[in-house]
Amino acid sequence: QVQLVESGGGLVQAGGSLRLSCAASIRFFSIKTMAWYRQAPGKERESVATITGSGTTNYADSVKGRFTISRDNAKNTVYLQMDSLKPEDTAVYYCNVGSGSLNWGQGTQVTVSS
Repeated sequence: QVQLVESGGGLVQAGGSLRLSCAASIRFFSIKTMAWYRQAPGKERESVATITGSGTTNYADSVKGRFTISRDNAKNTVYLQMDSLKPEDTAVYYCNVGSGSLNWGQGTQVTVSS
């Protein structure tokens, strides 16, 4: 049973930090490209960061230099360290494989106040 469980969201002031976690119950996790996505109210879901099985990362321009994606293959977990948060980062954050093809988890709400 494929399962993606996101956690770590919350309310933070602009300039603050949060660390999100995603526990992924998927086969061959260690070789899959994983990604963090977010969806703000009234907007489409967008990819913000990806990481390959070998650790190569890529970021959306809007978060580059502020967010860091990482993974622990022994724990089947992917992380998103978010620093220098801005109000426009407010969204529900989800993880998935790089193609976004798995069933979505419940996500974790991140709210950044100005």
